Amino acid sequence: MSKTLQAVKGMNDIAPPHSANWEWLESVLREMAQGYAFRNVRTPIVEPTGLFVRSLGEVTDIVEKEMYAFEDKLNGEALTLRPEATASVVRAAIEHNMVYDGPKRLYYMGPMFRHERPQRGRYRQFHQFGLEALGFAGPDVDAELIFFASDLWQRLGLQGIELQINSLGQPPERAQHREALIAYLSAHADQLDEDAKRRLHSNPLRILDTKNPAMQALVDGAPRLMDYLGEASLAHFQGLRDILDANGVAYTINPRLVRGMDYYNLSVFEFVTTQLGAQGTVCAGGRYDGLFAQIGGKPTPAVGWAMGMERLLELLKEQSLLPELAGPDCFVVVPDAGSAAVVAQACRQLRLAGAQVHMHAGGADGQGSMKSQFKRANASGARWAIVCGQDELAAGQVAIKDLRVADGSVEQVRVDITRLGDWWREQA
Repeated sequence: MSKTLQAVKGMNDIAPPHSANWEWLESVLREMAQGYAFRNVRTPIVEPTGLFVRSLGEVTDIVEKEMYAFEDKLNGEALTLRPEATASVVRAAIEHNMVYDGPKRLYYMGPMFRHERPQRGRYRQFHQFGLEALGFAGPDVDAELIFFASDLWQRLGLQGIELQINSLGQPPERAQHREALIAYLSAHADQLDEDAKRRLHSNPLRILDTKNPAMQALVDGAPRLMDYLGEASLAHFQGLRDILDANGVAYTINPRLVRGMDYYNLSVFEFVTTQLGAQGTVCAGGRYDGLFAQIGGKPTPAVGWAMGMERLLELLKEQSLLPELAGPDCFVVVPDAGSAAVVAQACRQLRLAGAQVHMHAGGADGQGSMKSQFKRANASGARWAIVCGQDELAAGQVAIKDLRVADGSVEQVRVDITRLGDWWREQA
């Protein structure tokens, strides 16, 4: 007999009751996005491989090690499961000329894919919620995106999340810094690990983001990009700081914050925590003014961030902030399986009025006694039991009992089936 098939390693099923936490968080995020006047955009999971090679950079970890890239067997096209969504959103904006009539605020939510070692809060299929503000050049929009995240932590009640910011300046400024950085690191080549040696001439800025403890002292002494920024870049960064300061949003300037994609310029930021082990970044992003032109569009300023849903849910769980799972409003007790048609009518009346209704079904399995059904009704968390007994149904009625009061303290009441909708609206 063949081995039982299971999910791919690092790609997890999300089943009840845990899926309810996802639905709750997704609803909060959608509501907040609408409050900030962001509108939803949905892009394909599969994109041309060249989109990510061109946007992220050939020598980034994502492109070199982590992408699920493959060749389409039908036409030989090079395709990739999207490892992030910013490049996809920009590709869509160019393809559909989204900013022809003005800037756009967009948000997305969905699965991404990277071939990493699965660990807490980090999986091979993971989910992101993200914001992309397209066509905005000023630091006020950078700040607005940071406010969104900061407001989200406050709404969820999360503690212990620190904001770190930095500026990467513009490409000519980074080029000057790059030369100085290569010269410095080359002079200390004996202290570089293999990954740093490989990146020395291709992407030396990423060496500053090393997690190797043996290289921390070397990195701390490296030339600082901030010292190479020109007047305009410094003014943009100061403008962001002024807005954050005026609104009481605390932050730390982290000169080693460079982000993992090549498309960033000017403002970059991360919200980090110490409560998730090594995977401390909860939300991160920055400005990417050159990305439109980089993948074939007209130069367009833009800024955005992405947040890992799994990590956020882990953090909410760590701080005991996940909501209690709610049961249905009503549990319909069905003593007589032969009354299915009339019982269905009662359930539909309630559902059309907005109630969440769990109807007992499958009484033929031996689990349909009144006693067992009332046990299930109590266990479901429902407030009301709707009892569809023979006597009640013969009179065109149902009996209703409040399950959340002491037994015997409230009498059952009868309600006409045709008035169940009115009854529910009175309760709600």
